Amino acid sequence: MDTSLSQTKAKSSGDEVQEALRIWGRRPLSGNVRISGAKNSALVLMAGALLCPEQCRLRNVPALADINRMGQVLEALGVKLQRRGDALDIDASTLTTSKAPYELVSQLRASFFVIGSLVARLGSARVPLPGGCAIGARPVDLHVRGLQALGAEVRIEHGIVYADIKGSGGKLKGAKIYLDYPSVGATETLMMAATLAEGETIIENAAQEPEVADLANFCRAMGAKIRGAGTNTIIIVGVPRLHTTDYSIIPDRIETGTFLVAGAITGSEISLSPVIPEHLTPVIAKLREIGSEIIFEEPNRLRIIPGELQATDIATLPYPGFPTDMQAQFMTLLSLSEGNSVVSETVFENRMGHVPELVRMGADVRIKGENAIIRGVPMLSGAPVSGTDLRASAALVLAGLAADGETLVKGLHHLDRGYENLEGKLRKLGAKVERVTGNW
Repeated sequence: MDTSLSQTKAKSSGDEVQEALRIWGRRPLSGNVRISGAKNSALVLMAGALLCPEQCRLRNVPALADINRMGQVLEALGVKLQRRGDALDIDASTLTTSKAPYELVSQLRASFFVIGSLVARLGSARVPLPGGCAIGARPVDLHVRGLQALGAEVRIEHGIVYADIKGSGGKLKGAKIYLDYPSVGATETLMMAATLAEGETIIENAAQEPEVADLANFCRAMGAKIRGAGTNTIIIVGVPRLHTTDYSIIPDRIETGTFLVAGAITGSEISLSPVIPEHLTPVIAKLREIGSEIIFEEPNRLRIIPGELQATDIATLPYPGFPTDMQAQFMTLLSLSEGNSVVSETVFENRMGHVPELVRMGADVRIKGENAIIRGVPMLSGAPVSGTDLRASAALVLAGLAADGETLVKGLHHLDRGYENLEGKLRKLGAKVERVTGNW
């Protein structure tokens, strides 16, 4: 895997030289943004490719730190990878081990999802409990119970999840699984595991996110029998073997939403492509409530025409509700909107780390439980701030674009996990932003 594709390496805090974005605010933006492939789809499709004993090609793969980490996980499992531009060839015919390395899985939660493919393909898996952004508890109990329902023996010892198929044949068995919560990760893990199981699997209260449907479409392109993905009931009929495919990943709806907010918060008319508008229904609805006009341009382009910013209330929910991954960006926008707003975070319990940094820039935000009460202010002021997670970092970049003066956003190792060349895309729109290094 070409690790040079990573825009930056995660650095520890202290006196070590680290990267930051310096942003000069209050500059108008204009032009078109090319939206990259969806990070959350790319990561799980890379895990899904382990199901196939032949080489597969993924297209529209974004160049991100998380993609490189996932690539390192696959290579540690014996898989051969080759990248050419946005295409990634994955040859899992050489899959040699069921043991994923702790030092890699602990850095990237999505790498835990290889457990479903490994146990289905090899009959066993040894995967450490996952890491990732510190945005709250994301337990794997739903994954474990689902794999057990499919016939795997699962235990957790010393931070490692062990999953094994016992009995004759070494195959998982189809089952009816009800998820207590529509977890994206659990839905994807169990769907992958069920593709090679004997018989029919039904996943009820399944996650409905577009990334789940993208994984199902990818698996179908390899010969899996899956229907209902994108609804709350997914039915999988196991097949003995999957085959090669050449598949293009959907556009990233969160990157799209972030750039739409960039247009709204800077009072700028910009267009974005390629996009799938129906993936953005709640985001577009809230932007319209706040005062922007969103125009659908054929065939796969959106244009935002900004207006006066007005307060509104937002509550995050599983898809098709308002995405938790857009909460921080919209809170930044609402901090400059006329009136009082309330943002309720119902998905993750520790996802308001950006609030103290926004307050540092002049926002009027108070946290009460899972709610943030926001009183709009006329202007934000540039300041040195630090991103605490991926979307918080993006929110602070948006704040810097709108703020008076100069903003220094630290914590880019978070940002580079999920946004491909963000500063380059912003500069193309006319923003004055540069990546700098220093002892922060």
